Amino acid sequence: MAGAITALKIQKYNQERVNVFLDGEFALAVTALTAATFRQGQYLSDAEIEQLKQEDERDKAYNRAIRFLGFRARSQAEIERYLRDKGYPAGVVAETISRLVNKQYLDDEAFARLWLEDRARFRPRGQAALHYELKQKGISAEIVDTVLAAVDEDELAWTAVEGKLRRWRELDEPELRQKIIGFLSRRGFNYETVHHVISRALDELAKPD
Repeated sequence: MAGAITALKIQKYNQERVNVFLDGEFALAVTALTAATFRQGQYLSDAEIEQLKQEDERDKAYNRAIRFLGFRARSQAEIERYLRDKGYPAGVVAETISRLVNKQYLDDEAFARLWLEDRARFRPRGQAALHYELKQKGISAEIVDTVLAAVDEDELAWTAVEGKLRRWRELDEPELRQKIIGFLSRRGFNYETVHHVISRALDELAKPD
């Protein structure tokens, strides 16, 4: 495949990539930045072509990961799975992860804290459920324990229930207890927390309007 560069053509559907032709034949595609270093008639050896292809594959993996991160924050394990599923070899995946971590695009502890903040705001869940979710995201046990240590499960449970009390106001006490127990248990809250919330809810509903 070695030969002299006879043409450099910007790709029709991706202005950031350039097709390189050697001796009149398509040989490989590179980034526009790499292509800017080439000149007509420049000779590329087989070893240089192979190196360029490897560098291009690493760049494509990195840019693909950046686009994937653009939709929402991701854990390191999520990015690893995504790149493996796209067919990138282990070495390219590892190098991409290292590059993303060094540039602070990947930070599992920051991701875990953001995940907990999001859950607390939109769908509060108990520590057991949160622990499971974070482990499913590939977060290490050490980080999970660290971020969950700051979680006030009673307040999370109260946040989950508080907005529903108006609808449950007409229930008698046994029905209310069963409603709260079922609702919070499905969200992974423990027995002690559930009963703290029941007491708080009964106190709240006993207040005059």
